[in-house]
Amino acid sequence: MTDIAQTVPGRARSRFRATLAALLENKLAVVGFGLIVFFLLFCFLGPALYHTDQITSDLAGANQPPSAAHPLGTDDVGYDQLGRLMVGGQASLEIGVAAAIIATVFGALWGAVAGYVGGVLDAAMMRVVDTLLAIPTLFLLLILSSIFTASVGLLIVVVSFAAWLTPARLVRGETLSLRTREYVQAVTMMGGGSGRAIVAHIVPNAIGTIVVNATFQVADAILLVAALSYLGLGMAPPHADWGSMLSHATDFAQNGYWWMILPPGIAIMLVVIGFNFLGDALRDALEVRLRRR
Repeated sequence: MTDIAQTVPGRARSRFRATLAALLENKLAVVGFGLIVFFLLFCFLGPALYHTDQITSDLAGANQPPSAAHPLGTDDVGYDQLGRLMVGGQASLEIGVAAAIIATVFGALWGAVAGYVGGVLDAAMMRVVDTLLAIPTLFLLLILSSIFTASVGLLIVVVSFAAWLTPARLVRGETLSLRTREYVQAVTMMGGGSGRAIVAHIVPNAIGTIVVNATFQVADAILLVAALSYLGLGMAPPHADWGSMLSHATDFAQNGYWWMILPPGIAIMLVVIGFNFLGDALRDALEVRLRRR
């Protein structure tokens, strides 16, 4: 019994090393991880090194092109664009990561409970998911955002409310397969409850699906926030996120102020690409059949 217990951590470490090796061999995974780390440092460490005032406007210095004093120029009220890109990225990344975590955790538990219990409860819980999936996501977000005043906390709740449906369906499908395994049935035979089986066996064995989906959820959440901000339902000035910066810059597109449009658009694109690359690589690395091939 002791030998078996000792082999479990060893197997876990072996799987982790195999997964890490597969990720390191995937060039797109390295690129994606590098992009994510770069923007995390850029947005959260950058303001400590590059000090700018993102509260007080400076109309005398508005609409300046890139220069030594302002590497990415200034916007129409005089905010330094490089500093605003850093601060706006904090909001976008915080909302994206937090919404993805909340949606993934809630959706995974919802799907695990529905798939494990089955029967009438499964049918009722999944009909809720199907009903919400039938509503266009952007339309649902527009309704919620138009009712409440936008803030970081509200955008996290609104985006996670729309994002938990996909992990719920994925984990439910995994649970339908896992609940027939011997180790899960043994928990019930030994007097363990459904909660123990779900938390101790179902969710850990579906962790590959959950982690991969979470990376895509972050990318989707950042895009949803950018879309809401582009439609005017994002952070209110002087606060900013990349979507609101891009939305505001479109009013000056015909004036040739490219430094107001390109940086936030490129930042959104690169972050989403980074998370998608990492998600694709994780899916391949955690999929045993693909790794064996």
